[in-house]
Amino acid sequence: MRSKKGDATRIKPHQSKSAPDSPSHARIIAAVPSRYLDPVQLHRLEQAFRRWAQAPRRADIRLSRQRILLIFLLIRYTGAKLKEVLAMNPFRDIDHKRQVVVYGRAGTRPGRSPREVQIPETLSGELREALADPAFRESLDSLFKVDPGHVRRKFYERAAACGFPKELGGPDAIRKSRAVELMQNNLPLPVVQRILGHSTPNLTASFVSFSDDDMQRVTRFFLEKESRRTTSARNAFFGKISAIHKGDIQSRVELVTIGGYHLASMITNDSLSRLGLKIGMLITAEVKAPWVILQKAEKEPRCSADNLFQGTIERIIRGKVTTEYRVLIADGTEVCSLVTSDTSRRLDLREQDPVWAMFTSFSVVLHLD
Repeated sequence: MRSKKGDATRIKPHQSKSAPDSPSHARIIAAVPSRYLDPVQLHRLEQAFRRWAQAPRRADIRLSRQRILLIFLLIRYTGAKLKEVLAMNPFRDIDHKRQVVVYGRAGTRPGRSPREVQIPETLSGELREALADPAFRESLDSLFKVDPGHVRRKFYERAAACGFPKELGGPDAIRKSRAVELMQNNLPLPVVQRILGHSTPNLTASFVSFSDDDMQRVTRFFLEKESRRTTSARNAFFGKISAIHKGDIQSRVELVTIGGYHLASMITNDSLSRLGLKIGMLITAEVKAPWVILQKAEKEPRCSADNLFQGTIERIIRGKVTTEYRVLIADGTEVCSLVTSDTSRRLDLREQDPVWAMFTSFSVVLHLD
């Protein structure tokens, strides 16, 4: 099945070179790498906060710094605004059983509902342990109650201590860095927008719909894979099964991604039965980078590949033997392709070139969360 999107689901920005004046959220942050921290830098900053919080011998200072550390961790892993974190009640608004943080219960604007954001299991455990400390609980008095200016100064100080420009350590920059990190790891753009509290584009207009629970399941799946990668596949697409065509030996499974794309996979009937696949089930489709073929063309190529995605080359990593291409498609998903360096020289592709990323249905592996 071709990977065309219905009109109702098109993300207008970043569709083609004919619309350069309205970049998508994905393209905006991809185009300004100097304005956010990469995952390695985020880790360094987090470790700097942890060392700083544990350094004081005086209990009252250590408790005060622990409070700043928790604020940092919530922004770093939920992408929340500083004012959202400061307004929450950590004893009421963190559901450790479901590993969810709820923002917006206090002071929610009319017509807007509280927002639930999934957090990693390890972070939930750390927060639960910290909040269980009687001394820390008493110091919080149910709310963070910290001057926003004081928080920003401490964030700037930790960034400077790591050798980063201080503005990259500010709450807004950390929030943007988390958004970039999520999208670079292929969490679908609509899910990232939900996490950050942005308005989202309309989802697919077909009968397959994605509920809030579906979005939470996708996020949980991603967070688990973020903490421990268990597959060598570089490309992951999240979606719902829209059709199953059963043959005598193999079956064709079609799904609609959260970004509104259609994707097909060919699996054995034994696998279909073993996985218990049914229409409407949420599933992950993965494709290894060497199986992705690139072709430079403005129009859709005529070929035997079932899955075709139009995008723009965002990054090229050239090696002696192999070359990696990272292609950004309209919904913010990054598709990786790995070719030999000899092939790369023949392709003569450059960053920002429009290309089609293609792969057959036989190269798509399906996973249940």
